[in-house]
Amino acid sequence: MLTKRIIPCLDIKNGRTVKGVNFVDLRDAGDPVELAKQYAQVGADELVFLDISATLEGRKTMIEMVLKVAEQVNIPFTVGGGISSIEDVAVLLKSGADKVSVNSSAVKRPELVNELSQKFGSQCVVVAIDAKQIDGEWIVHLAGGTIPTELNLFDWAKEVETRGAGEILFTSMNNDGTKSGFANEALRRLSTELNIPIIASGGAGSVQHFIDTFEEGKSDAALAASVFHFGEIDIIDLKTELKNNNIPVRL
Repeated sequence: MLTKRIIPCLDIKNGRTVKGVNFVDLRDAGDPVELAKQYAQVGADELVFLDISATLEGRKTMIEMVLKVAEQVNIPFTVGGGISSIEDVAVLLKSGADKVSVNSSAVKRPELVNELSQKFGSQCVVVAIDAKQIDGEWIVHLAGGTIPTELNLFDWAKEVETRGAGEILFTSMNNDGTKSGFANEALRRLSTELNIPIIASGGAGSVQHFIDTFEEGKSDAALAASVFHFGEIDIIDLKTELKNNNIPVRL
């Protein structure tokens, strides 16, 4: 049985790790390279770095940070933010990233997912989807959750799978930063309807929430930020508790 993955997420703005609630009210959470090094040492399975202002401000993810992180960690890491071409991805992978995450650029030009998976392999391509439940329907949002689209979460997820995405990183905007638990109903539907791994994001506040998303949400991985950044949940303790609940993890 495949082990479930625990993934700290580092939202990057102006070279610093930040964290907010429902995508706003950001506060500083530390130096991303130092945090990455610590997480690798305490048992994180992977890391995700999202340059949350890159798409909004029209600039590219910081290559310098990727190079520094690659020097410090020995676990896979994904980089996203402002990626819109094969050239962008080639530079990031060459700098040491293992995977890239595309979001707004894939919605604007879905063929990008095909191009990236054909050029670099689907294992390198994570499609991040930020969605908000509005009147019972999950609506995809762009540019750090600031722009609603007409896309339905489940339809879009299926489309990017057919185009070659290797994983889906689904963030519930309703749950993000609230520490009220993951959007397990939507996650379970994604996990059931798709054949690629689903990473749960948005809402982690307790160890039980991780147990719930693996058991109820059928998630393949769980991503969180503030509970790790501010020391509210210890990764080793979390994994021990998951194992005690018969959830397969790498210890």
